[in-house]
Amino acid sequence: MRLYHQIDLAAKTITTDELHGEDIVRSGRYLIAKTLLEQNVAAVDPLSDANPLIFSAGPFAGTNFSNANRVSVGCKSPLTGGIKEANGGGTFGFAMGQLQIAGFTLHNACDSWQIIRMTKEGDISFEDASDYMGMGNFETAEKLHEKYGKKVSLALCGPVGEYQGLTSGISMSDVDLRPSRLAARGGVGAVMGAKKVKAIVLDLHKMPAMHDRKKVMGAVKEYKKMLDAEPAIKAFQDIGTAMVADYTNHVGGLPVKNFAIGRAVDTDKEIFKLGGDALRAQNLERGGETTHACMPGCTIQCSNVYADKDGNEVVSPVEYETIGLLGTNCGLSDPDELAHLNYIANDLGVDTIELGGMIGVLMEAGKGEFGDVKFMESVLEEMRKGSEEGKIYAQGTAVVGKHFNVARVPVIKGQAISAYDPRVIEVTGITMMMTAQGADHTAGNMPQYDCKDKDATELVGVSLDAQVSCATADSLGLCIFGRSVTNTHPEFIINACNEAHGIELETEFFYQLGKETLAMELQFNKAAGFTEADDELPSFFYDEALPPSNKAARWHSNEVNETARALQNQA
Repeated sequence: MRLYHQIDLAAKTITTDELHGEDIVRSGRYLIAKTLLEQNVAAVDPLSDANPLIFSAGPFAGTNFSNANRVSVGCKSPLTGGIKEANGGGTFGFAMGQLQIAGFTLHNACDSWQIIRMTKEGDISFEDASDYMGMGNFETAEKLHEKYGKKVSLALCGPVGEYQGLTSGISMSDVDLRPSRLAARGGVGAVMGAKKVKAIVLDLHKMPAMHDRKKVMGAVKEYKKMLDAEPAIKAFQDIGTAMVADYTNHVGGLPVKNFAIGRAVDTDKEIFKLGGDALRAQNLERGGETTHACMPGCTIQCSNVYADKDGNEVVSPVEYETIGLLGTNCGLSDPDELAHLNYIANDLGVDTIELGGMIGVLMEAGKGEFGDVKFMESVLEEMRKGSEEGKIYAQGTAVVGKHFNVARVPVIKGQAISAYDPRVIEVTGITMMMTAQGADHTAGNMPQYDCKDKDATELVGVSLDAQVSCATADSLGLCIFGRSVTNTHPEFIINACNEAHGIELETEFFYQLGKETLAMELQFNKAAGFTEADDELPSFFYDEALPPSNKAARWHSNEVNETARALQNQA
């Protein structure tokens, strides 16, 4: 049994339902899409009281099942105008599971800024948040831990979210109490800000009840063995997500200077300091942590703790997307500069993908020079102050591009394209075009797929398969970095769900869950007014060949969608 709370922020009332069996498993991204459709949210103003903010944890939340404690946050996106599910690691989903909370929805808005407190005794209360307003996330977390102790997990609305900046995410505690794991994309932090919820504080408690605890613990151990035996997982454990930067730089698909170039460094001539190999070597020399688990029990440990030259912690983590967007896309080459900016972004609670895309467009507009870290710091400072120009910056890449009349604005559905140039890394580009989530690589990332001489039928088919499996992972609270195991052992995952919650799902449920989620998301966006034209890449990807590969985008939205429909009709 798990609990689901409907929280009316205006009335400060809570209605609680009990969930059992399959209803616990149908969580995360699936639950968000289903709920938003049922509540007819597609036509509402996303920053109005009528937009619910949904938190959902997966069927293994609260256990040590590796990479299975992510929490999904969903709403109508104020950034894209479409559906949004953003998920984050850390301990918040773990805490939800330990309190036997499957999820909760925040309805309406508070009259004044509040903290929502959920305890191991089952109490939910509201407390005045006025003492924390305007604070950065790290100071807020420190003061909340002074008040509530260290056996709690936090979800925070940062200072940019307070004034409803669309770059803002929701920041959650990592295993070392840093509020540095973000449900980052789509402006979910702005929705939390519109609801005047500064923080949600959950007790950490104990492993939740399971239908067959012994078998579930056996599955936890077996899953760890499978992960440990997988070469792709070993690479994540050794180098982390930063290793992707070495690959994308090598193939010429790394965003550099507002997606003008595909390679930052010729590695035959110089060291790529922002690459995973170089970062790992430097961090080891300085005494930083090259492997770090963002979630309790996760054995993939793809995160890190970046240290300065004196061995002091600067930030955790420095991830690939931050390297690609806030780093090379803005012309940076010094990892110390990037780590410093990454820390400020975490303190503000903003999406580093959207932030890096936005600053790259500012540089394209001539407001600053590529590689000018002082200019980048000034942009972040204006966002922190919430000045007139800072509030413009905080609205993200598309708004800034329009405001400064920039021609080259790398967005799809109003959301910044992540760190894979679609001219070279084509399957991921097709996913970012097709997904209802906006330009989101996590909806179906296949960066290493060989696209040379492949036609639309093959590439769209690969993207669709990846989208289904990623939608399933997001619906089960699983980090997609375990997909080399989860995607090849669906029967194991579904059987573990059955043992945890006393049900008899078939293996096919693994695929059906993802397919149903994708269908509902597309239905939502259609109701919100989206058409195939919204799936198109910005024109410069078609018009400009990308050095050094000299490739231009091959696929337009009508061809991609027509191919997808044909493949789905054949299935």
